[in-house]
Amino acid sequence: MAKKYNVYGMGNALVDIVTEVDDGFFAANEIEKGLMTLVDETRQTALLTAIDLENADKQCGGSAANTVIGAAQFGARSFYSCKVANDELGRFYLTDLIANGADTNLKEDALPEGITGKCLVMTTADAERTMNTFLGVTADYSENEIDEAALADSEYLYIEGYLITSTNGVAAMKAAKAFAEESGVKVALTFSDPAMVKYFGEPMKEVVGDGVDLLFCNEEEAMLFTGTESIPEAVEALKTSAKNFALTLGPKGALVWDGAALIEIAPVPTKAVDTNGAGDLFAGAFLYGITSGLSHQEAGDLASRASSAVVGKFGPRLSMEQAKALI
Repeated sequence: MAKKYNVYGMGNALVDIVTEVDDGFFAANEIEKGLMTLVDETRQTALLTAIDLENADKQCGGSAANTVIGAAQFGARSFYSCKVANDELGRFYLTDLIANGADTNLKEDALPEGITGKCLVMTTADAERTMNTFLGVTADYSENEIDEAALADSEYLYIEGYLITSTNGVAAMKAAKAFAEESGVKVALTFSDPAMVKYFGEPMKEVVGDGVDLLFCNEEEAMLFTGTESIPEAVEALKTSAKNFALTLGPKGALVWDGAALIEIAPVPTKAVDTNGAGDLFAGAFLYGITSGLSHQEAGDLASRASSAVVGKFGPRLSMEQAKALI
């Protein structure tokens, strides 16, 4: 009997505020370029005051949300477990999430008091993305947000690596992984960002534990996690942590391990405008592919086309029409 959901995602719920800046903005505001940095509300408010909000794009986001919505746009049945507050942005998040085709644990009449998380996504002319994030109530994401009925009725659990930054987040990651394994649900994990592996390496290894069914990472994350200094070494080391994995190589394409063979995924040449969301959509397209009957090669090829398409436009997601056209 088919499961209700192809993908059950869990991660931080953040309203993404996407804007363009130049390197001078980073220097003037002492921002480390190219990384995701957690900031407090005061710091983020100061940055939001300094940018041109009139020309900024706003949408429900967070790494795993972009993946789950991406999968849904291609045709996957998706669920997203997250936490927002009972404020204007929280209600906007819930409405936008549902409008983009994902079911969720959020209920409009049961949102907690507090402040909904926001991510200021700053893109530069070289297409690099820099994120300053105020987590708000999603910092308190815990096992309480896990919908066990929905999770048990899913093919894959998809865990966002950004949850690793809090003790309650780590506990939720472990609890969801254990429940999924007990329920016969495959477990997928994304490292999300090199900083998550670099600064939270030990808890990340605890979450991986005896291994996951599917791992998503880029080359820097792969080498940091495995303690290796080359991609071939990292590939061999990752085989002990994941039954399958997709290792993205930016403009060089990707490598996919299907449990028996290493598959080279060709890149799709494109002029990069904004790299924000490339890895998220690669994962979403790949998960759609392997849960809808595509081979790992075919799923990887679709994911490569999808990530190429999203870096060729401004913002971390495609439109529904753009996603359907790729199939």
